[in-house]
Amino acid sequence: MEFNVQLQLAGLLEWMHQQMNACHGKTAVIGISGGKDSSTVAALAVAAYGKENVMGVLMPDGVQPDIDYSNGLVDVLDIPHVTINIHDAVQGVVKEMERVGLTPSRQTLVNLPSRIRMATLYAVAQTVEQGIVINTSNLSEDYCTIYGDSAGAFSPLGMYTTEEVIALGRALGLPERFLIKPPSDGLTGLTDEDNLGFTYHAVNEYVRRGVCDP
Repeated sequence: MEFNVQLQLAGLLEWMHQQMNACHGKTAVIGISGGKDSSTVAALAVAAYGKENVMGVLMPDGVQPDIDYSNGLVDVLDIPHVTINIHDAVQGVVKEMERVGLTPSRQTLVNLPSRIRMATLYAVAQTVEQGIVINTSNLSEDYCTIYGDSAGAFSPLGMYTTEEVIALGRALGLPERFLIKPPSDGLTGLTDEDNLGFTYHAVNEYVRRGVCDP
């Protein structure tokens, strides 16, 4: 069945209202990476709650080469935002592990920043007025760091594929540069698709049509 973006958008915004009311929340707290998911969720939140009720949180780990995307998004949406650098927090945990004789594994170093980012989002949410953390994961990329990017009160994109997320973002008027930024792991310089060995389009075809075409 063809994806009707306007119909989906109307229903999604109503659902987001219901979810926020159920959480007794007011301010949508969103981690901003500048990619399609956080950009689309932020734009949805502006449409659903008004830009004054959205708080964007930029969380570089030291120097982030693509931070201009995040800064550009909050400027385009004109939302309140803060930048909290998580580098010292990440390194503090790593150094304490090493001090007690534990050598962090590669997986530890990959997942720790995500978990610290989520702890940061909840700290912000508990500081602003009736803050609620909104998850930004989508259906196609639903592999996640437990207690990291999997956390949030609700997930507006949880049942949408990457291509459907892009369609929603376009319908919300987001500039194309925020929708076509290739997702990457932030560690190896590789895109998610490089690491996976297949494209998200192939994932989407399997999810929606049951077609497996490597």
